[in-house]
Amino acid sequence: MFNTESGNAATTALHAARDLLVTLRSSYDDAVSQFSWPAVGERFNFAHDWFDAYAIGNTGPALVIVEEDGSRASYTFDEMATRSTQVAAHLRGLGVGRGDSVVVMLGNQVELWESMLAVIRLGAVVMPTTTAVGPADLVDRLERGAAKAVICNAADTNKFAELPGDYLRIAVGEAKGWERYAAAHDRPATPIEHPGNASTDRLLLYFTSGTTSRPKLVEHTHLSYPVGHLSTMYWLGLEPGDVHLNISSPGWAKHAWSNFFAPWLAEATTLVYNYARFDAGALLHQLDAEAVTTFCAPPTVWRMLINADLSAGRPRALREAIGAGEPLNPEVIHQVEKNWGLTIRDGFGQTECTATIANTPGQIVKAGSMGRPLPGVPVVLVDPTDRTLVEGVGEGEICLDLAHHPLTLMTGYQGDETRNALAMEGGYYHTGDVASRDEDGYITYVGRTDDVFKASDYKVSPFELESVLIEHPAVAEAAIVPAPDAVRLAIPKAYVSLAPGHEPGPETAREILAFARERLPPYLRIRRIEFYDLPKTISGKIRRVELRQREQHITDRRPAGEYRDEDFDLRR
Repeated sequence: MFNTESGNAATTALHAARDLLVTLRSSYDDAVSQFSWPAVGERFNFAHDWFDAYAIGNTGPALVIVEEDGSRASYTFDEMATRSTQVAAHLRGLGVGRGDSVVVMLGNQVELWESMLAVIRLGAVVMPTTTAVGPADLVDRLERGAAKAVICNAADTNKFAELPGDYLRIAVGEAKGWERYAAAHDRPATPIEHPGNASTDRLLLYFTSGTTSRPKLVEHTHLSYPVGHLSTMYWLGLEPGDVHLNISSPGWAKHAWSNFFAPWLAEATTLVYNYARFDAGALLHQLDAEAVTTFCAPPTVWRMLINADLSAGRPRALREAIGAGEPLNPEVIHQVEKNWGLTIRDGFGQTECTATIANTPGQIVKAGSMGRPLPGVPVVLVDPTDRTLVEGVGEGEICLDLAHHPLTLMTGYQGDETRNALAMEGGYYHTGDVASRDEDGYITYVGRTDDVFKASDYKVSPFELESVLIEHPAVAEAAIVPAPDAVRLAIPKAYVSLAPGHEPGPETAREILAFARERLPPYLRIRRIEFYDLPKTISGKIRRVELRQREQHITDRRPAGEYRDEDFDLRR
């Protein structure tokens, strides 16, 4: 459906690079050696120079939204081009222009995709924001992001009632004192001229989820996300005509990765399934009914799925299964492989960059490894102690080599030169994640630099121990942190959230500790366990920093609900 005549040199270059990756979808070595980032020139706009070139006149489905009650709405590529043009004209009429920041705080609804395309179309800046934020978080975003406008649902307008600032207020639905978003669709779809933005102009402002500190403000350009997500598209294994279902919440980077840029770079359909409460059976039904070809979900969802009945077999059209958000435990991969004959392929990336390391289609997946560097992404390992480059087999912090100008990387943290200097120190972008590399170049996640600790002078990777715990049927989620110990300095303690049907108590604790004891060497033995409601960020990631701090403040008196290995005879 691609119309080369409606494109330009930038369109042609991006199209050629995209097609190369699609052609080499299962040929990793060839993709790495042959791929180079497309030269889209000094002026590139995703809406004008890419999306419109194949969307106008294209009656294929661009976006399908299925609700919990089974109702379904489908929008063609042509409709999305038209609707976003109308919204862009409406925003321009209200005073939004090139370079202006727009908070887009919407759920999985058509207006979200329209708004993002419309803001890009104007050369303005998108500030995706989750609907879960409260007024205090919004004040921070409005001020640091210098918001010119806010787009949200009428139900969320009350959050802005007492907030300071002179910004346009646009509501989906009726809200007193707010402009009507729906007025956009009363306009004719008169083409909006190219805003003339530079490829290096800012396009997106993302606030990180703040797992350890105040959220960072990440800036991306018209290159780093729209073009940079070719790496994400390659990891997902997307190709034209696919139906891609990704489970993530709007407002976070992964939603833009897999619900917006990657599928529409591939000319694939974005499928959204909305539900208030997760139902594994209902999700499995939609995977089959909507003929989903590529499915990406966080580890939490995959764990829930394997606890359901997968024996009915693979959904009829499913070709690719992907895990994202946090490292995936080997047991989950095994169960899906056993029942569906598909290997879940996980990968690594951050809000600060696009997909960076991944298990790509058609390649051998090594247990526990998150794969190899993606085409065009200059991944290196750096020793966190002396900042020297780790060559060959070894362990170090995952970094991007700035000397190779990583196109996928943010420009920096806005308004925070101290963090910027630390992140870019020594000619590398430092991810803060430690990994090991084997003789074949496969990279295995070890943990956050802040999370790895020593016990009895042995280095402990929380993820390694958590992967063992999650294999026990009683464990839904787990977090390992160091607990102070007079003899060993620190010992591994497990905070555990139980799966449905299991109750906290000494017998459950004994079973889990004994289970882990059988599968871990003595120096990595989990010596304490506490059943606990795991603290999480607004995006759902476990805040281990809170648990570490909790342990530091625990006195000699044992917390209620904590069990220790010396409480039990674990030799039997």
